[in-house]
Amino acid sequence: MHQRRNLGRMFLLITVLLFGFASAQKVVQLTYCSLNEKHLRMDCKYALPAESPEPFCKYTQGERLLDTTNPDEEQHAPYKTRAKARIFPGNICRLLFKNLPKGKSNFTCNIRLGESAAATKTSVVEKKLLLPCSAWSVLLQGCGGLLLTLMTLPMLL
Repeated sequence: MHQRRNLGRMFLLITVLLFGFASAQKVVQLTYCSLNEKHLRMDCKYALPAESPEPFCKYTQGERLLDTTNPDEEQHAPYKTRAKARIFPGNICRLLFKNLPKGKSNFTCNIRLGESAAATKTSVVEKKLLLPCSAWSVLLQGCGGLLLTLMTLPMLL
């Protein structure tokens, strides 16, 4: 009887710890803009617990993997020349996506820390409503955004 009670307490403690760890990372903001008429830039701002290792980031459209920072996952073949995901200082995962199709497209940012459940956020991007990534809009999205854009611009050329 005493052993069963201890197992119950241990199970409860493990559940609380795992749930707390899994819910500790979260996607704070998902913003996007157009680098030119054809190319999309999407920034996924996330929050992590203090002193966490760098998480893995990936962008998906439904079941299709556009790109990821996880070397154990393979990018969906049609997107190898069109999509690139990178992590930048300030807890930002950026997607550069070439040749955005007309109409609406769903993009999901997934942030995963270790083996915990992923924190996700999805945005619907409508190409005709997409605003340009001007210096002003980049500065509004956060300090350093212009520098990060300039650093990633050669990837689209």
